[in-house]
Formats: sequence, structure tokens, C-alpha cells
Amino acid sequence: MRLDIALRGAMLRRTFLSGAVAGFGVKALTAAAQAQDHVPRIGLLWHAAGPEQEALYMGAFRQGLSDYGYIEGRNITVEHRFPSEIPERFRDMATELASKNMDILIGAGPNSALALQKTTKTTPIIFIAAFDPVGRGLVSSIPHPTENITGLEFPDLIQKRLEVIKEAVPDVKISKIMINTDTAGAHQYIDRVKSEASYLGLKIEPLEIRGVANLEAAFAGVQQDGYICVAANPDPLFVAERKRIAALALQQRLPSIFHNELYVRDGALMSYGTSIPDIFRRAGSFVDRILKGTKISDIPVEQPSKYRVVVNLKTADQLGIKISDGVLARADEYVD
Repeated sequence: MRLDIALRGAMLRRTFLSGAVAGFGVKALTAAAQAQDHVPRIGLLWHAAGPEQEALYMGAFRQGLSDYGYIEGRNITVEHRFPSEIPERFRDMATELASKNMDILIGAGPNSALALQKTTKTTPIIFIAAFDPVGRGLVSSIPHPTENITGLEFPDLIQKRLEVIKEAVPDVKISKIMINTDTAGAHQYIDRVKSEASYLGLKIEPLEIRGVANLEAAFAGVQQDGYICVAANPDPLFVAERKRIAALALQQRLPSIFHNELYVRDGALMSYGTSIPDIFRRAGSFVDRILKGTKISDIPVEQPSKYRVVVNLKTADQLGIKISDGVLARADEYVD
């Protein structure tokens, strides 16, 4: 009798344990299935007014996602926001995206990244093509980012751009540096340029841009005497308005150099910099690593290694400028 009771008890225990294990297995499988079925959600804060102005970079970003198997609208969702260079819209749109329980937030350019950074300390943030991320407070370290943000840097290299145009047009004595007065630290940027480029013997002066409506008036105030050139900090506002800027520089007969070769294709004289579309494409690797569980601190800020000199020969002819043989010899591309 006792043996029968013991055997029945053992059978009951085995039945209970089998059921518990089975239940645990179902829960584990269900959780795994849910994780597998989860469609990642990304909030991407741009800087321009709409997708048509960001088409080149949006296409590069989507290609970067595709490189790692992510197709927008199929197995990954991306919510895009376009603040149109309006400071309060950066803040409001960043707050909105952060409230939507995104898996990753992305800031295209420094202003977008800084706006997102203020909204969360937990959601992973990727910045794309931000210059001076340490100086601007996005990260404390390039090799070992802390907190919840990392990304892809766009080195400014303003002193190198000024060096290139000084070599290309030796008569230049003054460089007007375009700054967006709506961007924090704009005037400190001028002080930095004066320090970094002092060896060139150029007089550095700000060309203050107070919104897109101020472009014509700002350029009209520059009286060309054969010794002035125009450069700019890599502000997204200027990239969006590059056609107008190139046309105004030509109208005022000002040789110009910028960080992005798109300016040159739209009529500016020269550019020295890296490929920004390539940076946006490379962002796909950051998205992939974060979604697969890599910690932000294990994803160093990426810095580009390739730079190009591009010269617009047609603009040089229209300005009556002969680019020095040395610069022409090492130019990577001519536009005419």
C-alpha cells in the first residue's frame, strides 16, 4: 500500500514537472517568437524641410539599411521628421519621436542629434555627419562613447579648406566664414578658425547668416576687391541652400570653398571634404549592431579616412581665376 502511494506520488510529481517544463518551454518559445516577430522602429530627425531636400542622403541611408538586410516598410519601420531648420521644431520633433518608444533614434547632423540627446538617456541615439561631437557635448570620447549615444563624425577641417583655397588662389588675403547665427557656438567657431588657421596669414572675418531670408543681404555686404574668398562651417542650413549660396558667391565674384562637393556641382569654385552620402550609408552598420545587442560603449564614433578635392573649372573661368597647377594636379575631380 505504501509502495503504491509512493509510486503514485512520484508519477504526479513527474507529471507536474513535465507540465511545468513544457509550460516554461512554451513561454520561452513564445518570447523568442515575439522577439523574432518584432519590427524594429527608428525615429529619424532630419534638418531640412522635406524628403525632396534630403533625397540624396535618405537614399544613401536606406541603402545602408539594405546592406544589412533591413528594408524600410517591410522588416523595419522608420519615422522621419523634417524641422525645416527651425530651432523650436528641432526640439518639438525630437520630443515627439522620443515619446514613441523607438528602438533607435537618429539625428542627421549636429542640431538634430543635440535635440534628441536632450530627450532621453536610455534610448540608443546615433548621430550622422556631426562635426566636433566631443566639443559639442554629444560624446565624451571618440573610442569609448558613454551613456546612450554614438555615431559617425564629419570632421570639419576648415583650416585645411582654407589652406587649399589659399594655394589655389594665392592672391586671397581675407576669408569670410559663413556662420549660422541660429546655431549655438557660431561665433566661438570663428575664434577657433582664427586660431587653427593663423599659419596661413589670412584675415578671418564672419559672414553672419540670420536665416535663409538673410542670404542675399549678407552677400551683398561683401565688396570684392580681388583679395576675398568665402568658406563656411559645415552647417546643414548652408547645404540645403547651396545653390543660392553658389550663385551669390559667383554674382559677387567671390572664390569659394566648402566641405561638400555638392556645392561645386551647383556652381561653387571648390570643395575639400569627405563623401557625406557615404557617411549616411555607413549608418546602416550602427543600426545593425545596436539591434543585435551591441552596447553603445562598444561602438566607437566612426571617422572618415578619405577626402577629395573637387574643382569647378567653369566657375573658375567665370571668375577669371587661374587655379594653381599644384591644386589642379592633385584634384580628384573636375566639374565643367
